[in-house]
Amino acid sequence: MSIFDSLKQTAVDAAKNVVKNATNESQTFTFQALPESVEEMKALPEAALDTPFKAAALTICALCAYAAVPEIGISMLNFLKGPQPLSNYELSFLKDRFREQKYVPFSYFQGAKPENNYTPDQPFTVTFHTNPYSYDNDGYCVLYVKSGGADSDRQIKLRRKGDQWFLWEQFVMVGIRKSAAEDPWA
Repeated sequence: MSIFDSLKQTAVDAAKNVVKNATNESQTFTFQALPESVEEMKALPEAALDTPFKAAALTICALCAYAAVPEIGISMLNFLKGPQPLSNYELSFLKDRFREQKYVPFSYFQGAKPENNYTPDQPFTVTFHTNPYSYDNDGYCVLYVKSGGADSDRQIKLRRKGDQWFLWEQFVMVGIRKSAAEDPWA
């Protein structure tokens, strides 16, 4: 028996524990219609915000509302932000991002892709998933969502307060492939 055998076994056991403890969870949400006001959003079962997945799903809905009527989207996002409303920086960022590609939040729903101008299937269905690092920071969760117009998943970071999860940061309003209507090469 080598003096290094116990070290090897410790490393193997540690690797097994990492794999065993890795959470690769996913949750899918289906909306018959997207909420058109903060009151409609609050009436949805997801508005309990008792899981990070629910808060993330409503974030996509709020960003879609922002695309139609920014003031409504802002009120929804402020609800999802909990005790800390959108900052001036976040408001400016949203205004800038929605200047050109208003269809970005719709790209996260099933069936939305550049070829159909990011028109999602109905009912509206969105899926979020975790990876082994999603819960690395205590009180925070990073969820991942696939866009029909991007090759890599996008992130939404949520923060826990008490029994609820709130939007902390979103990294979904980033560039994606142009819709067929905007792409001269399509």
